[in-house]
Amino acid sequence: MFQAMTAQATNAGGGIFSLIVPLVLMVAIFYFLMIRPQNKKQKQRNAMLSQLKKGDKIVTIGGLHGTIAEITDDVVVLRVNDVTKLTFDRNAISSAVSRETAQ
Repeated sequence: MFQAMTAQATNAGGGIFSLIVPLVLMVAIFYFLMIRPQNKKQKQRNAMLSQLKKGDKIVTIGGLHGTIAEITDDVVVLRVNDVTKLTFDRNAISSAVSRETAQ
């Protein structure tokens, strides 16, 4: 009887180890497939936002296309046409399309 109990105890220890290994693998896969690419995209977006200048053509997260007329640390004024200027937060910029050469 005592031998049977010790055999069960040693099997239980191996069972815990065999449960931890798949959990660690799942966390590693989650990190490399989800977290790391998102961090990379965020760094690229922050770099794009920091490099914006007056005259850049941009698209906002709402889909509005315009040219930067004025820019400060956290506010961007867009020139939509010859008359209309709109003010946005810098974080509302989705992407930079191009730089206007003639001003």
